[in-house]
Amino acid sequence: MPALKPTGFHATIRWIGRVTDRDASLRAETLTEARLTFAGIAGEAHGGVTRPSCSRVTAQHPRGTEIRNVRQLSILSAEELNRIAAKMGVPRLDPAWLGASLLIEGIPDFSCVPPSSRLQAPEGATLVVDMENRPCHLPAEVIEAEAPGHGRAFRTAAAGRRGVTAWVEREGTIRVGETLRLHVPDQPVWPHLAAARAGG
Repeated sequence: MPALKPTGFHATIRWIGRVTDRDASLRAETLTEARLTFAGIAGEAHGGVTRPSCSRVTAQHPRGTEIRNVRQLSILSAEELNRIAAKMGVPRLDPAWLGASLLIEGIPDFSCVPPSSRLQAPEGATLVVDMENRPCHLPAEVIEAEAPGHGRAFRTAAAGRRGVTAWVEREGTIRVGETLRLHVPDQPVWPHLAAARAGG
């Protein structure tokens, strides 16, 4: 019996982006398609098979330790992005302002999909969901330039709606307008999860 189950949920790719120099700006350039390699999107500043550990994993590794890069892509939900914009009081949020890799539409509560879920394109390119991408302060500067007076509101408004990070399991090309099928782990929820979180 497969440990990963195809579901009836599908997401349409509405936008693809790439950040080429995150030191210069988090703003992403818009693409119509992207070649996914085992290092992520070709030319993407967040790519690479490995990366230096950051503040998100200091409980596991000293900062700067070389670790596996499971944050090659940032995937946002169009539905959740609209909710963030509404909470911030702006007409819209461009995924490029957030340095996103993909904007998808069609999967409810996307930021809560289980870790290790897969998003698979028609030709087989496959992304593995690492986990929820917690909001940070970095998009604020770009948002503030586009919507003055609203940049600082992003972090709070995006809580629980920031999408997920992912890495490439199978190489291939993805395109705007294509459909990704969601596959989820066939595994029960660990009954000690609440206690483990409380102990951390």
